[in-house]
Amino acid sequence: MKTLKYILSLALVFFIGCAEDDNDLSFVDKIEAPTNVSALFKISQDNSGLVSITPNSDGAVLYNITFGDDTEAPESVKQGESLDHEYAEGTYSVNVEAVGLNGLKASVSKDLVVSFKAPENLDVIIENDVAVSKKVNITANADFAMMYEFYSGEDGVTQPVATANIGETVSYIYENPGTYDVRVIVMGGAIETTEYTETFEVTEILAPIAPAPTQQNRAEEDVISIYSSVYTDVPDTDFFPDWGQGGQGSSWAEFDLDGDTMLQYINLSYQGIALADGTTVDVSGMEFLHLDVWTSGDASRIETSIINNASGTTTEAPVWSDLTAGEWTSIEIPISDYTDQGLTVTEIFQMKFVGDPWATGTVFIDNIYFYKQSAAPFNDGLLTNGDFESGAAPWIVGVDDNSPISIVTDSGNTYYSANVAAAGNPWDVNMSQKVNIIQDETYTLVFDAWSDTNRSIISGIGLSGAPWSSTTESVSITPTRTRYSLTLVAAGYGAPDARIIFDLGAEAGMVNIDDVSLFLGDGPFDDGILTNGDFEAGAEPWIVGTDDNAPVTVVTDSGNTHYFADVTAAGNPWDVNMSQKVEITQGLTYTLTFDAWSDTNRTIVSGIGLSAAPWSSATESISITPTRTTYTQTLEATDFGAIDARVIFDMGAEIGQVNIDNVSLTSN
Repeated sequence: MKTLKYILSLALVFFIGCAEDDNDLSFVDKIEAPTNVSALFKISQDNSGLVSITPNSDGAVLYNITFGDDTEAPESVKQGESLDHEYAEGTYSVNVEAVGLNGLKASVSKDLVVSFKAPENLDVIIENDVAVSKKVNITANADFAMMYEFYSGEDGVTQPVATANIGETVSYIYENPGTYDVRVIVMGGAIETTEYTETFEVTEILAPIAPAPTQQNRAEEDVISIYSSVYTDVPDTDFFPDWGQGGQGSSWAEFDLDGDTMLQYINLSYQGIALADGTTVDVSGMEFLHLDVWTSGDASRIETSIINNASGTTTEAPVWSDLTAGEWTSIEIPISDYTDQGLTVTEIFQMKFVGDPWATGTVFIDNIYFYKQSAAPFNDGLLTNGDFESGAAPWIVGVDDNSPISIVTDSGNTYYSANVAAAGNPWDVNMSQKVNIIQDETYTLVFDAWSDTNRSIISGIGLSGAPWSSTTESVSITPTRTRYSLTLVAAGYGAPDARIIFDLGAEAGMVNIDDVSLFLGDGPFDDGILTNGDFEAGAEPWIVGTDDNAPVTVVTDSGNTHYFADVTAAGNPWDVNMSQKVEITQGLTYTLTFDAWSDTNRTIVSGIGLSAAPWSSATESISITPTRTTYTQTLEATDFGAIDARVIFDMGAEIGQVNIDNVSLTSN
C-alpha cells in the first residue's frame, strides 16, 4: 500500500501546484467514489494464457487488480493503461478496485475463463436498438471464450468496430440503414477461434418513440397557443390550408403516440398553418415562439415564418433552426428575431414551415405557442428555489448538506430529475430541503410531477434526524405533468432543520419534480409562519400589543380586507400597535414582507421581538407613502427567541393613517 499512497500524493501535489494561491483543497472532499467500474480482457491466442487487463471507470486515477489465482498481492495500474498477467487454464474471479483522487474506492469482480480449447456452443444475439436509430446491440456467449469482436459488414470496413468481454453487450451505430453481412468472432486462449455470420437488416427509426418534452406550467395570460395539449389553443385553426403543397409532394397527418397527438408533415417542402377566417393574434406582448420538432435525419433544419396581415397588407419573416436527428429539438425563437426584420406582429394570422432539404424530409411538430416570461416570480412559500431555476441548492439528497441533487434543463425550464433503475427502499432515491417546521401546524405542499411510466412516490414533511417523525402521502404520478397539493399536519414534531421529503426509490421509473411550494395553513397567500397574513379571515389572530383579547381593526375596501389605523395624535411608537404571536428561534434570520400605505408621508416601526420582558427585538423604521408599496426586511433574532414571540408594527409616533396588508414572515 505504500505505492498507492505515493501515487495519490503525487496526484494531489500536481493539483495543488495548479490551484489558486490560497491552495483551497476543499474540492477533494467533494469528489465521489468512482462509478461504472469495468475491465476488458484480451487473451493471446497462442495457448500461453497471457491476458491483458484494461480497467476503466468514471472518476478513478488508478486501479488495484487482484488476479484471482495464486498471486497473493494485487498489482496497480494507472487510468488508461493495461496490465498483463499469465494464467493457467481455469476459471477465475478478477477483482478490479478503482481508487479516486481522494482515496475513495469502488470495486467489481469479473469472471475470467482461460481455456486452450476453441470456443464452443456459440450464442449470438443481434438486435436493433428500440430508442436510437440505426443502432445495433450485440451480445455473444460461448463456452471456453473470453472475448469477441464485431464486424459491421459495411463497405470498406475490414477491422472490428467493437470488442467486448464474452457475455457483455456492445453497441454500434451505422451510418446508413440497410442489410449487412455481419460477423462475430469469438476468442479464447486457443489459436482456433469460432465465427458467427448473419445477414442483418439495420433499421432507421422514422417516427418519435417518446412524446415531445413536457412544457412548463405557465399562466394563461402569458401564452398564445396554436397547437399544444398544455395550453388553450386558438380555436378552428387549419393545419394544412390549400397553398398548393400537394403539388410539391407534401402531405400531412396528425400522428398519435399513445394518446399524445402531434403534427406530421411528410416530405416537407413548405407547409402552412392558418387561423380561422377573420382571426388574428397580437404577439407583440410575447417574448418567444416555441415549438418542438422531431426528424429522423432526412431534414437537417426547418424554417419557421410568421405572417402578419396588418391593415390588409400581408408580410412575413423567416427564421431558420437546425434539427438534431432522432430526438426532439426544442426551438425558442425570440419575437425580436422577427421584428428586427421589420415585421409587424400585431395581426398574425398564418405560419409557414419550410424543410431543408426541400420536399424530402419528414418532421413531427408539437407545442407551437407564443409566450412571455411571467412577470411575477414563482412563489415557493417557505422554501428556497422551489422552481430550481437557481440550480440545485439548497435541495439535497437525504439529510446530507454536502450532497446536492441532480437537475436538468429542458426547453429553458430547470427541474429535478431522477431515473430509478431498480426498485428498493423508498429512501434509496430521495430529494429533500431543510426548512423550519412548527409543531402541530398545518402545511400545504404543492408541486408538479411526472414520469415516463405510471408509478408512485412518497412526499411530505418530517424531521431530518432521529426520531425521524414525518407526515407523508403516497402520490401516483403519470407521464403527464400534473399539479399535486397535499395538506399535512406536523402532529407532535417540529424543528428549525426539519425538511420537505420526496422518497422515490420504491418503484422503477423516471421521476421529474418542479415548482415545489410549502405554505403554512391552507391558503394560497404565502404568509410564511404567520396565520391570516392577508386578513381575509378577519382580525384573528392579530392583536393590539400583547393582549390576546384585544383584536385589531380591519376594513374591507373593494373586496380586499386589510388592517387600518388612524393616528390622530403623535405619542410613543407602541401607543398604536399591531402584533401577532409566533415562534421565533434564537439565532435564525427572518424575512418580513408586507404591503403598507398611508394618506400622508410618515414612518412606522416594524420587526420581530419578544412579547414579554426583557422585550428584546429586531426592528426598523419604514417610510410609507400614499402609494401602496411592498416592503421587505431581513431581521436576525441574535439574542432572543420564544414560542410566544411576535411580529411587531408600532405606529403611534407620527400622525396619519396606516394601512397594512399581505404580511409574511419566513425563516432563512
